[in-house]
Amino acid sequence: MNLELTQDQINLQTAVREWAQAELAPLAYKLDQEAKFPTELYLKMNRDIGVASIPFKEEHGGLGLGILDMSLAIEELARADQTFAVTTMVAVATGLTLQQFGSDMHKEKYLPDIVAGKAVGSIAGTEPQAGSWTAGFTSRATRKGDKWSLTGEKAFITNSGTDITSYNLVGAITSPADAEKTKMSLFLVPDGTPGIEIGKSYDKLGWRSSDTHPIYMDGAEVGDEMIVGNEGDGRYIVHKTYQSARCFLSACALGLSQGCMDHTIAYAKDRQAFGKSLGGLQMIQKMIADMAIKTETSRLLARQAAAKVDAGTATLLELAMAKYHCCESSSEVADLAVQIHGGFGFMNDCPVSRYLRDTRITRIGDGSSQIQSMIIAKELGLDVDFT
Repeated sequence: MNLELTQDQINLQTAVREWAQAELAPLAYKLDQEAKFPTELYLKMNRDIGVASIPFKEEHGGLGLGILDMSLAIEELARADQTFAVTTMVAVATGLTLQQFGSDMHKEKYLPDIVAGKAVGSIAGTEPQAGSWTAGFTSRATRKGDKWSLTGEKAFITNSGTDITSYNLVGAITSPADAEKTKMSLFLVPDGTPGIEIGKSYDKLGWRSSDTHPIYMDGAEVGDEMIVGNEGDGRYIVHKTYQSARCFLSACALGLSQGCMDHTIAYAKDRQAFGKSLGGLQMIQKMIADMAIKTETSRLLARQAAAKVDAGTATLLELAMAKYHCCESSSEVADLAVQIHGGFGFMNDCPVSRYLRDTRITRIGDGSSQIQSMIIAKELGLDVDFT
């Protein structure tokens, strides 16, 4: 597969990089310290360069580009601030779910603001006891006349409580309580729906300015028209959503690795030690070479996965390998960056310190590295049991 970027893709990536370095990077430390979602900056990005519109069809107001193009943009945002990149990633992923599976009403009423970058949405696909293992969900939607009553709890939901949150996509069991196999449906629950409580924002190790809350559902009512896709198809839809999300999270990890490279090479050239630049020391050269190899192999896997999603030929093996390698490597690259920066790297106002904290969650979210390993093993023909 030819992974060379087209000139249009290079131009897109350059435009996002220039915006991110000029507008986002100088604010990243402040955003991390304040731990508050930067609504105005998100709106500004989309007014300035329209990032959120990249992968959506032109008929919905998008640019009509692909998952690879969106991944390139996410990579450049994460190079400056991975937290801001993940907010964008989640908003776009929810919109892509509506574009592929939503009704005409969903697309007409809720999709335009997502595409225009005027609103965000969340995917409430994680629960306190089950994590993202959909077969273990206990949240339930019970039929009451012509409505569904939602009960249960969701955990660690990004974009669920911002000033511009439009909806939460909520997975809930809709099969009878005594059913041998549970079936899940996906509901579009508008922000402000009675019976939905957005809990207190989490105090997180990293991704501190992303908006992350628990969601409590106590008899929240929605109609049949708010089911995304068909009743009982929620698990399938969520897993399809994970395909693009894993490409995007791989890009988030890759961008952070590249950011670590940028800062570390600059520091190694400038810092003097033992009568020469730090970068003149063989041990430092070896560490930076290791960082570069991990970053470039991540780039190859991430771009291959995204390109194959666009071509409709992506396999679970390729998606899992990209997600596993990019996210594991980003933690290793960030750790090496901190080590090379020495004491400065341990300070919160040093970017690589934030990078190390931020990227730790990528090995957990959207299917942990352990789950990705199991998927890889299964796709290679080994006897793997997910039950």
